[in-house]
Amino acid sequence: MKRDTIVLIGFMGSGKTSVGVRLSYKMRMTVEDTDKLIERREGCTISEIFAQKGEAYFRQQETALLQELAEKERKGIFSVGGGTPVDARNRELIRKLGTVVYLRVRPETVYERLKWDSTRPLLQCEDPLGKIRELLENRREIYESCADIIVDVDELEIDEIQEMIVKEMQKMKLLVINGPNINFLGIREKSVYGTEDYQYLLDLIQKKAQETGNEITVFQSNHEGAIIDRIQEAYFDGTEGIVINPGAYTHYSYAIRDALASITIPKVEIHISDITSREEFRKVSVTAEVCDKQIYGQGLEGYLLAVNYLIQTIKKM
Repeated sequence: MKRDTIVLIGFMGSGKTSVGVRLSYKMRMTVEDTDKLIERREGCTISEIFAQKGEAYFRQQETALLQELAEKERKGIFSVGGGTPVDARNRELIRKLGTVVYLRVRPETVYERLKWDSTRPLLQCEDPLGKIRELLENRREIYESCADIIVDVDELEIDEIQEMIVKEMQKMKLLVINGPNINFLGIREKSVYGTEDYQYLLDLIQKKAQETGNEITVFQSNHEGAIIDRIQEAYFDGTEGIVINPGAYTHYSYAIRDALASITIPKVEIHISDITSREEFRKVSVTAEVCDKQIYGQGLEGYLLAVNYLIQTIKKM
């Protein structure tokens, strides 16, 4: 998660501007409203831009501004217009900017907040509530697909919204990948891997997630290609650290090694048994060299040690 930049998205009236200002004080970050930036550049209001140059022109300015912000790697808090994420190019640029927070709001709430506001071009119609419902429904999946964090704001005060965002921003997104036969814990070679089953391991990791307040996803596959696919997916989904037990692939899968090498986030290779005191072939790891740390011989506790290492490493970044 990119913690030095926050992008607030959501429908008009969801509170993006107010939340942005409050967050800026709390997190000691600068805040900018992209609509206001465009107004200053154009020397007129959004309503005037719509009336004089049309919506298409305004949307072009939105995309150009986001491109500029992304290229300059601007830091801080950015509140974007309600229609900005509709354009797929804008969604890509928004995600490049930083952590995307979607302030989700019901149509009725929007109507109550904006029914007397004559500065909203899209609501100057005979049935503004109906228009709000239509637009929100059309944009719902767009907003949700773009967001890293979603906050339902209808029943919340500004301070409550702010605290929820701060709490979510502090969470780390970690991934545990288990390779072939790890799902057979408690069945295979109990003298080596112990008697606890795979569900016990999942419960252990889930408890760790709750204790640390972080998000830890666990993935297991007996297939090399599926493991590679999941590593590559981590590049796009905001994963900040990986714990991986490649199983037997540890000793010969250069394909998994290359996939790990392509993801420049902290990675820990974990093995339940002490691979250095077992068969000769197990002493060789082709994946260890592209990980930041290797833990072995600590039983299932090794997974928790790996998570601790990732948390401490990410905090220092």
